Amino acid sequence: MAAETEKPPIRVGLFVTCLVDLMRPSVGFAAVKLLEDAGCEVVVPSQSCCGQPAFNSGDRATARAIALKTIDAFAGCDYVVAPSGSCAGMLAKHYPELFADEPELLRKAAAFADKCWELTSFLVDRLGVTAVAARCEGVAAYHDSCAGLREMGVKSQPRALLASVEGLRLVELQDGEACCGFGGVFSVKHGALSGPIVERKAADVAATGADTLIAGDLGCLMNIAGRLQRQGRAVKARHVAEVLAGVSDEPPIGEAAARVKP
Repeated sequence: MAAETEKPPIRVGLFVTCLVDLMRPSVGFAAVKLLEDAGCEVVVPSQSCCGQPAFNSGDRATARAIALKTIDAFAGCDYVVAPSGSCAGMLAKHYPELFADEPELLRKAAAFADKCWELTSFLVDRLGVTAVAARCEGVAAYHDSCAGLREMGVKSQPRALLASVEGLRLVELQDGEACCGFGGVFSVKHGALSGPIVERKAADVAATGADTLIAGDLGCLMNIAGRLQRQGRAVKARHVAEVLAGVSDEPPIGEAAARVKP
């Protein structure tokens, strides 16, 4: 009787994201750990921005050029996973829009989009991960990013995994599905609108009594953490990947984010 052939591990391409690469590399390393612990082979192809700033600004030509390079860079991967609902949403939902009038490229972009996932959704919905081996003492509030929630359907997945973290108690925010006011270029172009939005979000975080704010998008975290810091609130901010991977030696995100005004 022939021996059974062992299946090769799932090859996952990590889409690092600009903010993680430039502001919080520990999130990328945490994502790699989580994926490898789940049995995946993780690769990090040469990459750049997902193209969302150009796309949201109406610069379709630049966004299209970036999309083509990204699709080619991850061609050898079974899946593409991002520790960001915002970037994952761009890859999975908006890349095909860029090639709507080009049938061949549209098929290529659609095939690429079908293999793109947000990190916690991939772990739970694709790999069936139900628990992690991590510990984090304290009370945490979780912020749902707009793109992760509305474009990628990410809500229950991070909470399910965080429920397995020893010592951590999750509390819910009032108006938890409300935007934090970041929105990438929105917070830059429309600061007068963004400021009051994040002010309300920071107040909602403080009202929970939580000592930690957790989210799946670094942009949201930096925006909220910066406002909390400037308000003098003693609330730490952590990316969900860091908490799930047990990363505890990095300073809270707010220490750097306080210098980045919305």
